[in-house]
Amino acid sequence: MAYDTIEVTHEGPVALLALNRPDKLNAIDATMITEINAALDDIEGNDAIHAIVVHGNGRAFCAGFDLQAGIAANRSGEAAWRAAIDTDLDMIMRFWHCPKPTVAAVHGYALAGGFEIALACDMTVCDSASLFGEPELRFGSSIVALLLPWYVNPKRAKKMLLTGQDRMGAGEALQLGIVNEVVADEQYLQRAIALAREAALMDPDSVTMTKQAINRTYEIMGLGEALRMGADTSIRIETLETELRKRFNQILRSEGMKAALAWREARLGRDD
Repeated sequence: MAYDTIEVTHEGPVALLALNRPDKLNAIDATMITEINAALDDIEGNDAIHAIVVHGNGRAFCAGFDLQAGIAANRSGEAAWRAAIDTDLDMIMRFWHCPKPTVAAVHGYALAGGFEIALACDMTVCDSASLFGEPELRFGSSIVALLLPWYVNPKRAKKMLLTGQDRMGAGEALQLGIVNEVVADEQYLQRAIALAREAALMDPDSVTMTKQAINRTYEIMGLGEALRMGADTSIRIETLETELRKRFNQILRSEGMKAALAWREARLGRDD
């Protein structure tokens, strides 16, 4: 199948799903969501494929959801935002719920929705220059998949989420268990494929049932309910109407993200 925003290739029993908007740092738009879902449907139904590697073409893994595309969609009202956020969350969690092992191969930026895809995968490999983060609140936006608190302690999760941090290095990500391995530059993809091949050697039914049992453990602990609560919070944030938010969005639409962020930072310590 031909795609516009992703590429799918096979290396034996491993499917490689490449995010392919390199000029946008592989930012996720509506077309990419549709194509990822279609590709995963195809891969999940292919008995010759036993594992999946997701990676990004160009300079980054994924910079998150495309905010400019979201602005162009001109969403308004709770119903429109609920449909959009549910679609975004469902796509991210496809990698978590996929019956076949999923491995993220990260280089460059893995931010916001891209970071959440890496978290949702069963295993993650990155190179030493990778940077992880959740900068959504800096942009007046919201966090679609609140997976980070399930990986790290509350202090670390709050530091990243409440300050919009987007510079967590590979070493700290490894220490916190956000990634499994840090490898030398240019080796991240081959190492991810090697891990996927190791999983693909196992009995596929046993792998699927074991993955489902692990995931069920987290469901029992409340993961699904927590993610739905997070999505509800995201909807409330996106539909919030304040003077600050209105002005930020006006500048964002007319002058772009850089100007909007500069305006927000210039306001610090001021009442106007």
